[in-house]
Amino acid sequence: MSILSIWPWLLTALDLGLASWVTVHAVMRKRDTRAAIAWTGLAWLAPFVGSLAYCVLGINRIERRATKLGLGEALQARPGFRPTQNDLQEAERSIRAFPYLAGLAEVGAALSGKALTPGNSVACLCDGDETYPAMIEAIDGASRSVSLLSYIFDADRAGDAVVQALVRAQARGVAVRVLIDHVGGTYSKTSMVKRLKQEGIAAAGFLPTRLFRLPTFANLRNHRKILVVDGLLGFTGGTNIREAHWRALAPPKPTQCLHFRLQGPVVQHLQEVFVTDWAFTTGERLSGETWFPDPRRGGSVWARGIAHGPDEDFEKLTKVIFAGLAVARDRVRIVTPYFLPDARLNEALAVAALRGTEVEIYLPSDNNMPIVNWASAAQLGLIVQHGVRVYMTKPPFDHTKLMLVDQSWALIGSTNWDPRSLRLNFEFNVECYDSGLAADLHAIIDRKAEGAREITMDRLIARRFSTKLRDGMARLLSPYL
Repeated sequence: MSILSIWPWLLTALDLGLASWVTVHAVMRKRDTRAAIAWTGLAWLAPFVGSLAYCVLGINRIERRATKLGLGEALQARPGFRPTQNDLQEAERSIRAFPYLAGLAEVGAALSGKALTPGNSVACLCDGDETYPAMIEAIDGASRSVSLLSYIFDADRAGDAVVQALVRAQARGVAVRVLIDHVGGTYSKTSMVKRLKQEGIAAAGFLPTRLFRLPTFANLRNHRKILVVDGLLGFTGGTNIREAHWRALAPPKPTQCLHFRLQGPVVQHLQEVFVTDWAFTTGERLSGETWFPDPRRGGSVWARGIAHGPDEDFEKLTKVIFAGLAVARDRVRIVTPYFLPDARLNEALAVAALRGTEVEIYLPSDNNMPIVNWASAAQLGLIVQHGVRVYMTKPPFDHTKLMLVDQSWALIGSTNWDPRSLRLNFEFNVECYDSGLAADLHAIIDRKAEGAREITMDRLIARRFSTKLRDGMARLLSPYL
C-alpha cells in the first residue's frame, strides 16, 4: 500500500488528534466555559483551521512577574511616600462621609497590592489638542528621564512632534526609553521604533509578532498609554500618538479622546508599570533616582494605579469594576468606544439599575469599527430592559474610556469595555477619589450628552429583521473582537 493511498486517512487522524488536544487543553485551561465550548466547537467543525486558530489566538503563554525579571528588589527599594497625620485625618473624614467607598478602596488595595496615595493632582486633557502640547512641554522640561509607552505611535504630524521632543531631550543628556506595541506600531507604514533607534534613542517593540513567534504572542497586546518625565510627572489615559486625535490639524478622520496629567506619589505606579514592561521586552532593569526620585505632592486627589493584563494581573480591573457597580448609590456613568461586556458585567449593570442607581452608558454613534456597534446593539436589550440608559453620542468618533461612581470616584485609563481589553490586553488604569475631579469629569460627560440619542427598548425592537440578524451574527464574534 502506497503513501498516496493512505494520506487522506493520515490527514483525518492528524485532524482528530489536533481537535482532541484542543478539547483537552481548553477544558483544562479556559476559565470561561463559553470560551472553552466555542474553541472546542471550532476545532471540530473547522478541520485544521480551528485548531490552528486556537494555537495562535486561544493560548495565553505570558508569565512575567517582576521578581522573575529581577525587578522585585529594585521596586521595593525605591523611595516611598508616607501619609502625613493630616492625610490620615482626611481619610477618616472621607470614610465617615462615604463609608461605602471604603470597601471599594479595600478591593483596589487587595487586587493591586498598592495603598491609595494622597497628595496627587489629576488634570483632564481633552483630545490631542490639549494632550500633545502638554506632553511635549513636559518632555522639553525633562532633566533626568523620559519613559514613554504607547499602543500606537504613528509616523504623522503628531508622531513627528513627539519624536522631535524626544530627540531634543536625548541631546540634553536625558535618559529616554520608548516602548511601542509591535502590532500597534504596524498601523503606521514607517516603523517608529526603527526611526527612534536611528535617532540614537533606546526604543523597542512589545511582543514582536514575527512568523516564528506569531502563535505565541499574536493576540496579547500592550494597550497602555504612559508617559513619565523625571519620575515626577505622568500622563495616562486613552489617547494614542496619532494625528487623528489632534483635531486642530483637521485630520481626515478626527477622533475625540480624554487623557490625564498626573503629579504626586501615584506617578510611581505609572513608572513601575513602564519599568516592568521595559524589562520584559529588553532585559534592561531601570532603577535608582533617575527613574524613581523621592515622590512629591501635587494636589488633593487620592489615587492608585491598577495594572491589568493576561498575566498575573488577569481580571484585576474587572473585579474593581464589579466593586464599583456594587457600591454605587446614586449614579454610574460609563464612556467607552467599544461596549461588549460579558454576561457577568451585563448582570452587574442590570442589578445596579434595579437597585435604583442611575446607570448611564455613552457610546459613539460613529464608530471606527462598525462591527463592534452591531455586536453591541445585539445585547443592549439585556440591560436596557432593566433600566440602564444607553446613549449614542454625536460624531466624531469618541475614543474616551471613563467610569464614574456617584460624586467621588473615577476610573481613568486605557481599558475598553470589551473582551480584548478586559481579558487579552495589557492595560493600565488609575482609580481616583476626589469630588472636585469627579465634578470636572461629570461636566465633560454632560457635554457629551448634549444631542446624544438614547437607545430605548422600542428602538431596539423596531429594528428591521435584516438589521437584527446582522447584529446577532456580529455578536457571535464578540469573544474575538
